[in-house]
Amino acid sequence: MSTVYVGIGSNLGNRGRNCIRTVELLEQKGIVVKKRSSLYETEPWGVKDQPLFLNMAVEIETTLSPRRLLEIIKEIEEEAGRERTFRWGPRIIDIDILFYDNRVILEDQLKIPHPFLHERAFVLKPLDEIAPDIVHPVLRVSVHELLHRIEYRADRSHALS
Repeated sequence: MSTVYVGIGSNLGNRGRNCIRTVELLEQKGIVVKKRSSLYETEPWGVKDQPLFLNMAVEIETTLSPRRLLEIIKEIEEEAGRERTFRWGPRIIDIDILFYDNRVILEDQLKIPHPFLHERAFVLKPLDEIAPDIVHPVLRVSVHELLHRIEYRADRSHALS
């Protein structure tokens, strides 16, 4: 059994319901949800001119391979009504594999840990709530420390403005 951390976000429609429904769909696909964070309202990342997001993190256990889990995630996004528009654009639901055990996978369609994880407070904050001591297998730093670094940079840049 593998322990996997997944990020879930929505900024269209009933954002909270979209996130909770995604957790339900994961469970319906036979994926065991062990922990779930609170919902956090966050600014968009990448493309700023769009509605605010609700984000959460979920700890799951699965026997699925990383590739098969990604396929199921794409099926769930489709079932939830996600339409692919442009990169980092608005979406009814977005599901990302953040960590899969301690594995490092660098394939064209699958990158684990998530390549932008350490730059995104909207991912780290909910993840810190449920798994602060998980260590990034490449950076060798805990989720809590990664979040602290982002918050420190943000605080410092405000202080200098």
